[in-house]
Amino acid sequence: MSPVKEVTMNGFNEIIQTIKGAQAQFPNQQHRVSLVTFNGLGIRTVLDNRLAADILPLSDNTYTPDASTPLYDAIGRSLLRLEFQTEGETDPTVLVSILTDGDENASREFRGGNVKSLVDRLTARGWSFTYMGANHAVESVAASLSIKTSVRFETNQNSMNELFEKDRKGRLSYFHKRSQGMSSKDAEKDYWDQK
Repeated sequence: MSPVKEVTMNGFNEIIQTIKGAQAQFPNQQHRVSLVTFNGLGIRTVLDNRLAADILPLSDNTYTPDASTPLYDAIGRSLLRLEFQTEGETDPTVLVSILTDGDENASREFRGGNVKSLVDRLTARGWSFTYMGANHAVESVAASLSIKTSVRFETNQNSMNELFEKDRKGRLSYFHKRSQGMSSKDAEKDYWDQK
């Protein structure tokens, strides 16, 4: 993600602003955010189940892309942590967005089959997953992990801006539908097709 570091930080920061706005618009929903980054230097939890209102923007100090992609380890660790954090909740709304500019090439703890099992279990609990990727077989990787929604992007500013704009619109629509009592599965329909 190094070539698009700035646009990625800006896009994420704008999504946080969208989530903060949704918190104000739907006060009966509690919006929390976790952010896990991963690269050749390791896997780092930048935000851990933090209330949206308390989140500061990403900066050069908090987001450092680098070579190699321990994708399965990052997904596996993150999902187990989120599952533990939501264990006592009845009907939590969990949107998992995976963003990567490369295919798995450095995991040591998890294999694709382990991640697929986690995704299957959590999807059955109503969690929503989106796999957003570039520079690899995005649709095939998502399908191999049981993730039904995949979005391909190019590692350039225009493509990334479009990706983040669609995600913001989809999130707002999703939060609105959930506020009206829709299930996660129904609320995620047309997530990526908002005008």
